[in-house]
Formats: sequence, structure tokens, C-alpha cells
Amino acid sequence: MNSYKVLGQQLFSKGEYSIVPIRFEDRMDIMKWRNEQMYHLRQSEKLTKQSQDSYFKNVVSKLFVQDKPNQLLFSFLKNDICIGYGGLVHINWIDKNAEISFIMNTELEEHFFEKNWSEFLYLIEIVAFQKLKFHKLHSFAFNLRPLIYKVLENAFFEQEAILKEHCLFNDNFIDVIIHAKFNRNEGY
Repeated sequence: MNSYKVLGQQLFSKGEYSIVPIRFEDRMDIMKWRNEQMYHLRQSEKLTKQSQDSYFKNVVSKLFVQDKPNQLLFSFLKNDICIGYGGLVHINWIDKNAEISFIMNTELEEHFFEKNWSEFLYLIEIVAFQKLKFHKLHSFAFNLRPLIYKVLENAFFEQEAILKEHCLFNDNFIDVIIHAKFNRNEGY
């Protein structure tokens, strides 16, 4: 298993769910899910096997050895089977904050969206708030999937901002909604 130099603990689990540093073996599933879900990602073109392999070799592999990587990516597992991935991205180590990123197996979205998102949020908060002592987490979501806001708000994230007509989607400008949560047990 890969391990992040910046984290002492690498496995975080709750019941049948866990997150581990992103696994090379999951890269093709991740590519498939990202390509299927481009409509809500900041991804402008389809990923290919070559581009995915290059990303894992030239970007992801370097994250594990950095003292302060700009992202920490995790494979999201249910009973040791990868069903999604995500992590902390756009990390600001000085101000102790990061954006949460997460996507799941497209086939699971219809029936397990809320459950999987909730379990992932619980686990990634342990990483961010307990292990890294971050002050703030936030989401950055195109206003296309209203279920995401319910999950965030159930996890005590609060709507912080609406960026009006911020992104072009299908020839229309759409809003971006940002939710945030603060670490109230920081204890630096």
C-alpha cells in the first residue's frame, strides 16, 4: 500500500467503509467514472489510458513523498472493493484548509449516493480535522446535483457562498455553490 509521508496513519475506516491512499490498481475504474461524470467535474476532455497512466506516474506518485502535497487522494472502499475515490485538493497548508473532492462508481449513484457520500465525508473529516488539524473544509459544486447539498448539510457543512453564473455548462452559465465546515476542536 502507498503511504503519505505527511500522514502517520494511512487507513481510516468505519464499519465496512474505508479510505486508503489512492491505489494504482484503481486508476482505470477512476478514469471510467470520471469520463462518465464529466458533466459535474472540472474536466474538459475524456481521459485515456495513456493520460491516466501518465497522471498516476507523474503526479500521484510524487504526492506520497512530499511534506506538504497540494492534494491527498484516497481510494474509497466498501469491504475492500473500490467504489469511489476522492480526497483533499487545493490544499492550503498555510491557512489550513482544503477542498473536498469525491466521486463514486456511477452505477451506485442512483441508490447509494447519500450513503456513500456521507461515509466518505465522515472518513475524510478524520484525516483533515483530527490528523492534519486543518481549520476548514469546503466543497465547490456545480449547481447540477441538489442531493449533494443535502448530504453536506446533514454533515453540518453550511452554505458559504454562491458564485453566480460561474461556469459554462451546455452553453449556459450555471452557479457554483460552496459549502464549508470549520474544525471546532483544533487544539493546535
